[in-house]
Amino acid sequence: MKNRKVVLVGDGAVGSSFAYSLIQTVKTVEELVIVDLNKERSQGDVWDLQDITPLTSDVTIRIGDYSDAADAGIVVITAGVPRKPGETRLDLVNKNVKILRSIVEPVVASGFNGIFVVSANPVDILTTMTQKISGFPKERVIGTGTFLDKARLNIILGDHFGYKPSELDALVLGEHGDTSFVNFDEAKVNGKRLLDEVEISADLQAQIEAEVRGRGGKIIGNKGATFYGVAYGLATIVRAILENNYKMMVVSAPLTGQYGVSDLYLGTPAVLNSTGVAQVIETELSNRELEKMRHSAAQMQEVIDSIE
Repeated sequence: MKNRKVVLVGDGAVGSSFAYSLIQTVKTVEELVIVDLNKERSQGDVWDLQDITPLTSDVTIRIGDYSDAADAGIVVITAGVPRKPGETRLDLVNKNVKILRSIVEPVVASGFNGIFVVSANPVDILTTMTQKISGFPKERVIGTGTFLDKARLNIILGDHFGYKPSELDALVLGEHGDTSFVNFDEAKVNGKRLLDEVEISADLQAQIEAEVRGRGGKIIGNKGATFYGVAYGLATIVRAILENNYKMMVVSAPLTGQYGVSDLYLGTPAVLNSTGVAQVIETELSNRELEKMRHSAAQMQEVIDSIE
C-alpha cells in the first residue's frame, strides 16, 4: 500500500489504546490523524503518543477532521456508545448506526478511497452497515469480528485443560456476541484434534461457550470497558493491510454464499492484504455447527432489517 496514512475516528478507550498499539507495532505507518468530538482530550492524546515516537518510528500524529480522510489509506472507526453492564451488543444497534452514518457519509464525501476497519459494537451489524452506507466494494470494509473471542477461547481452554493458549487452534465463529459459537469439532491442540486429546462433554462445551461470551461483560463489570485486546487486534489488521502480508485472521468478513449466507458480515477466517479482504475462508463445519452459523446470520439479518 502506497498511502500509509491512517485516520482514527473515536478517541475513547479503544481508540487511544489502538493508537498506542499501532505506533509500537506497525513501523510502516507514516501519519496518524485522530478525529474526535473532544478535541482537547485528543490533543492531549496526540502529545502523549508523540512522546514514544523517538523510541518507535517517525510517525506524524495530529488531530484532524473527516476531510483528512481524503488521502488516507485506512479509516479505523471505534466511535460509538459503549456497552453498559448487562446490555447486549444488539441493544446498541440503533444508537450506534446513527453515529455510524454521521461518520461514514462525510468520510466518503471527502473523497476517501481506502479501506474501512470497524470495531464499534455490534460490530458485525455496523460493518455490514458501513459497506451499505459507503457503497464501497465489500472487500474494502472489514470488522474486528470474533478474533477477540478466539483469543478468549484459547485462554479459557488452556485454563480448563492445562495447555498454553499458543498450543490451541480453536475458532469462535458467527456474531461477535450472543449467537457466537465454538467449532469444537475442528479445534486442534498442537496439530491434533482437540476432542481426541481431551474429553469435553456437551455440558462442558456449553459452559465454555458461555464463559467466552461472558468474558467481555466480566471485564466491563470490573473496570468499565474492554480495550487492550481489541486495540491490539485492530493494530494487527492495519499492519496486515499496510504491509500486504496476507495474514489470516478471524474477522467480520463479507459472506457471499459461504455457509449459505450472503450480503452479511460475520466472524470467519479471512486473508487480509493491501486490498482489504483478499479471501474469505469457508472453514469446515459439522452439520450442527453449520446450523449455528446460519442461526447467527438469521439473527443478524433480522436486526439489520429492523434498523430505523
